[in-house]
Amino acid sequence: MGKGRIKKVCSNTFEHEYWNIGKLVIGIDEAGRGPIAGPEVVAGVVFPIGYHNEDIYDSKAISEKKREELFEVIKKDALEFHIEIVSEKVIDQKNIYQATKDAMTLIANKLNAEVVLTDAMPLERCPKKVIDIIKGDQKSVSIAAASILAKVTRDRIMYELDKKYPEYDFKHNKGYPTKKHLEALEQYGALDIHRRSYGPVYKLDQMKFDI
Repeated sequence: MGKGRIKKVCSNTFEHEYWNIGKLVIGIDEAGRGPIAGPEVVAGVVFPIGYHNEDIYDSKAISEKKREELFEVIKKDALEFHIEIVSEKVIDQKNIYQATKDAMTLIANKLNAEVVLTDAMPLERCPKKVIDIIKGDQKSVSIAAASILAKVTRDRIMYELDKKYPEYDFKHNKGYPTKKHLEALEQYGALDIHRRSYGPVYKLDQMKFDI
């Protein structure tokens, strides 16, 4: 924490509304909607009523080292958690929005809590009460925890893919379409782990088809 920097903490307003009447809450978030390679990871977390941890916040706003530490803390402290890996094929078949929604609905139904909090994702087919919160990973400890589980899990997957395909620089770009990644895509072609429905990969496939 830099000098004079104010630490950001989740307000947990939504948790407390239901914790105060004895109801457990599921927080759900994802990592990897934007990349053109690799799976998406969706996670859900249920904490004990009244849980408090000021370190748990939006996974994108904390360091990788801190995320790794909190990954173990969350798994230990949670009453339940679940992580879903959404493959590239499923993303291409359904589209990323529907694939995300389906994975979140599955987790919401699987975990034992009455109320579901998501990061701005409505779940119309979930029979439980669902509250979709804009910037939920900055307002809810449950959603923030889910974002950390999802982010750490996905980063680990991309590190392993980097070992297998070092020329694509997955270690650094995590599958996002950086300049180096796009250059490798053009030079070496698309892999099975590339999302064929995403613009740069789709265009490359069309170019090959047109030749």
